[in-house]
Amino acid sequence: MSDTEKGTSNQHVQNYDRQSHLAPRPTRIANPGALGLFSFASTTFILSLYNVGARGVAAPNVVVGMACFTGGLAQFLAGMWEFPRGNVFGATAFTSYGAFWMSYATILIPNSGILAAYDGQPDELNQALGIYLITWFVFTVLLLLGALRRNLSFIALLFFLSITFLLLAVGTWSSQANVTKAGGGFGILTAWIAYYCGLSELLVKGESWFGLPLGTIKQERVD
Repeated sequence: MSDTEKGTSNQHVQNYDRQSHLAPRPTRIANPGALGLFSFASTTFILSLYNVGARGVAAPNVVVGMACFTGGLAQFLAGMWEFPRGNVFGATAFTSYGAFWMSYATILIPNSGILAAYDGQPDELNQALGIYLITWFVFTVLLLLGALRRNLSFIALLFFLSITFLLLAVGTWSSQANVTKAGGGFGILTAWIAYYCGLSELLVKGESWFGLPLGTIKQERVD
């Protein structure tokens, strides 16, 4: 290979590497974004309604099925499909929150023995759950930092999700029902933002009558 050919080849690789984080790689895999966002939104919406005490519901156990299969399995698979598309952010977010929902469901399943280990020790259980929730708050804040140059909708989604986790953690630690209800309220808002983002992903140009803007942030090309 001549020096000229090598230079051209290297320039092509550099250009590909520079742009690979801005656009999905060519693939025959359909966009799993709508599946992941709808799964996340639906499960978050149900649990958040329970957290605010909607319809007099206090025990959240009915969400276990949703957490296992919709928020958990479906969202986890959406994350796996994002990897071959070259979307590291989407893969990390969907896979992680899918795992979150499955882990949360495991806590509520009686045969897991997790809650039984804290029988007679409600304060210790609350402290343990608070640590669990605050860890997801930290993770969500880190994702928020990674979303700052993507679009305004995802920034809003992760911002309100961060507040949701923080309030739920504080409410659990302090046993303050009003703080937990506030977390539920922010969770409902988060769910509707996720529904909006999911619908935007679903409305494909050329196949839908209209689209929904995500508030794209212009990215300057770095040479």
